[in-house]
Amino acid sequence: LERWRRTAIPTLRLADTIIVQSNYLVEIFARYGLRTRPIFNHIETENFHFRERRLLRPVFLSNRNLEPHYNVGCVLRAFALVQQRFPDARLTVVGDGSQRIELERLAGELNLRQTKFTGLVAPGRMPELYGEADIYLNGSEIDNMPLSILESFAAGLPVVTTDAGGIPFLVNDGETGMIVRKGDYEAMAARAIRLLEDNELAMKIAYHAREEVNRYSWEAVRGQWLAAYQELSCETAMSKSERAVYDGGVPTKE
Repeated sequence: LERWRRTAIPTLRLADTIIVQSNYLVEIFARYGLRTRPIFNHIETENFHFRERRLLRPVFLSNRNLEPHYNVGCVLRAFALVQQRFPDARLTVVGDGSQRIELERLAGELNLRQTKFTGLVAPGRMPELYGEADIYLNGSEIDNMPLSILESFAAGLPVVTTDAGGIPFLVNDGETGMIVRKGDYEAMAARAIRLLEDNELAMKIAYHAREEVNRYSWEAVRGQWLAAYQELSCETAMSKSERAVYDGGVPTKE
């Protein structure tokens, strides 16, 4: 908004309602005096099988575009520390982008073992990859409401993530996931190791996250969209009626 402030703000003020995808964006828009209505992004929760992980294995997943603002390098550095403690640890890095060659080089410099870069993966195959992993790592520097975290919730993966952007609105630290400061790969590694060594905590987080993700199912979100459209429709009808009375006419059906 700041970049396009002179044109975007006046245009947005003309809208009958502004719908945003997260409570984080509600706060951002409010800084510019814009009132918004949050209707969250949703995921197809039925596509993901919740697997109870009674004993976590050091099997990790990252699923972000390989671009600077997602800082997958933070994940690699954290994983290097985890591998010092758990030599058999594995990491699957899903996604592609401008940093892929650089990140593959970094993995080599860190002497990472059992680290696989898959490139782009079809959405239909992602539930399988979530099911194979036991912990999800996210190193974002800039973010809003990453669906990959919600997908991890649905699949039963405990999440360790940075506090970028809207993530703290999505993840309750210690309850539905583990949060560290942006760029703090040492803390990310420490939190991941704690999950591996405290199975009771890991299971508690996974089950709380499973309950939380129900808020982001289509069944939960659909009603909010219908309500928004109905309210706008009623407001439009009332506005037409008021204009007709003001003009001395009778409102007609269009």
